[in-house]
Amino acid sequence: MHYSVNPKYAGRLLTVAAVLCVAVPQADAERLVIMHTNDTHSLIDPDDKDNMGGVGRRKVLVDSIREAEDHTLLIDAGDAVQGTLYFNLYGGKLETRLMNALGYDIRILGNHEFDNGVDSLAAVLRHADSDLISTNYDLSGSPLEPLFDKYEIRRVGDKRVGIIGINLEPKGMISDGNYDGVEYLDAIEAANAAAWWLKHVEGVDAVVAVTHIGYKSTPLPGDVDIARRSRDIDVIIGGHTHDLIRPDGGELASRVPNLDGREVLITQEGKNGKHLGVVTLDIDSTVSADYRIIPVDSRLDSRVDPGIIELIAPYRAGVDSLMQRRVATAAIELPQSSQELLNFCADVVFDRGRQLDPGVELALLNKGGIRRGLPKGAVTEGQIITMMPFNNRVQVIDIKGADLLPALLQMARVGGSGVSKGVDVKFVPQTDDADARLESVTVNGQPLDPDRTYRVATIDYIAKGGDYMTTMTNHNLLTTSPTELYKDILTYLKKHNKINPDSTVRMHQ
Repeated sequence: MHYSVNPKYAGRLLTVAAVLCVAVPQADAERLVIMHTNDTHSLIDPDDKDNMGGVGRRKVLVDSIREAEDHTLLIDAGDAVQGTLYFNLYGGKLETRLMNALGYDIRILGNHEFDNGVDSLAAVLRHADSDLISTNYDLSGSPLEPLFDKYEIRRVGDKRVGIIGINLEPKGMISDGNYDGVEYLDAIEAANAAAWWLKHVEGVDAVVAVTHIGYKSTPLPGDVDIARRSRDIDVIIGGHTHDLIRPDGGELASRVPNLDGREVLITQEGKNGKHLGVVTLDIDSTVSADYRIIPVDSRLDSRVDPGIIELIAPYRAGVDSLMQRRVATAAIELPQSSQELLNFCADVVFDRGRQLDPGVELALLNKGGIRRGLPKGAVTEGQIITMMPFNNRVQVIDIKGADLLPALLQMARVGGSGVSKGVDVKFVPQTDDADARLESVTVNGQPLDPDRTYRVATIDYIAKGGDYMTTMTNHNLLTTSPTELYKDILTYLKKHNKINPDSTVRMHQ
């Protein structure tokens, strides 16, 4: 039994595809070694907390593997940008220059590539040496259209490997207005149609899906869903959920059976470039794939290419200046995922909302917008900007309790998120077998009333339905802060120099 190609996708996905066949010398061992990264998030230097990662170190590994192997690819699965001051200050130009220097062969889009809008993204990607693919975004008429193909085909000896790129649904994840001209096509339908075409029409011997949808996602689909509902995909190289999928098993299965019972390898190497994933695809007779993870750490420092250091140097001064400018003192360490940091950020949104409108009763903030933690002791301007790097602005809205409840339920689906002091939400968490549900919601000691209108401070991203909180769009907008949230936080810290938030779990099971 074979998949037939849905006519809705056939024209869009397949007839416009430009096939790139790269000739490589014949070799006895017909195997392809695929090095891959995902969600590197502009971490160009090693992380200042654990000294892991760094583009220079990554290049050492990439160069070593290329020297040892006849057939290699270097692939990025999206979100190469947004997360450090290098992106805030330079808009992705340095990240692309560095990826060119490392010789990335193929790149796909993540959601954060769109953070500065389609026009800015296209301007940056015009300088990319990598082949850019997107199978399930219809880019017709957008500035991205001439830059992207639907798939790639690479030759390995006398075998051929097809590569497709699968992206997430932008609505609800990417800010409205930032993906104009991009039409989403169903990820599973598109992946299966393109893989079928590559296997049964183009005659490739293996299909690799490079994705930015997440291992398991809310809402679906994720990589596990694509694997289970496929027949022609051999390997999935993923991103988006920052999962470190270990090849020897663990909590996340690295091999998932497809519709025919054949195992599909699923990989993802975490985030911030702290590991390099390496897939060895053996296509001598039958397709098989092995996987390993290589840490990117200080043992590589003595071999870093001076050219990479020189390339980064002109961009470093602006970054270092902001990272050294002290603005506050933290009484305790505030890890990125800590309740204390989430409370602090939600309460700043509440405080800013109250400045804009004294009638504000509560605040909502998505925890995914917090991109780093803060150290105990001195806190710098650069750390605040990289903690909240987006161009979000606080908004004050009037919204019915009936529309707040589904948004709070979506927060419960991801294990809870940011609510201001005075809000208490008790929920039953989501499982594989059942959706999350709310048990109780109180605001300032009173049960949330579905029929009442509440005055809420939040960020424009959430007010537009971001993080799949779609009912938040049913609001009446009252006012918007004239400055970005990170600037509001810096202003707040001028008055409240000490950061010492409470540890109350405001959304709890």
